[in-house]
Amino acid sequence: MATIRIGRLAELSRVSIDTVRYYEREGLLPEPSRQASGYREYGQSDVERLQFVRRAKELGFRLGEIAELLSLTDDRHADMKGVKRKAEERLKQVEAKIAELQRVKRGLKKLVAVCPGHGELDQCPIVAALSGNEPIARNGK
Repeated sequence: MATIRIGRLAELSRVSIDTVRYYEREGLLPEPSRQASGYREYGQSDVERLQFVRRAKELGFRLGEIAELLSLTDDRHADMKGVKRKAEERLKQVEAKIAELQRVKRGLKKLVAVCPGHGELDQCPIVAALSGNEPIARNGK
C-alpha cells in the first residue's frame, strides 16, 4: 500500500479523522511523517494499529490498557503471556459488571412487578424505593 492521507486512514480503520488525531496525541498511533505540503502520511501498519485500537475499545479496554497491549505486541517475537493476562483482567471486569447489571435487573423487575402503573405518585412503590422509603432488592432478593 502506498502512503495514504488521514481521511483514507480513518475510512479504512472505521474511525473518524478526529479520532485518528486524538490517538496520535495520546501516543496510540505514532507521529506520522509529513509531505512537503504538510499533509500527514500513513501506511498499512497505521491502518492495522488503528484497527487493533478500535477492536480493543469494542471489547471495553480503556486507552491506557490499549497502550499497554500495543507495547506488548510491538515485539512480535515476545511471549503472549502479558497479552493473555490483560485479556483475563478485562474478562474479570466484564464479569463483575455483568453481575452488577444482573443485580440491577432483579431490583428493577421487582419494582416494575409491584407497581400498578396507575394511581397517585405518593403510592408508587418505584418512587418510594428511589426515595429511600422502601428497600430495593439486593443480592437476588
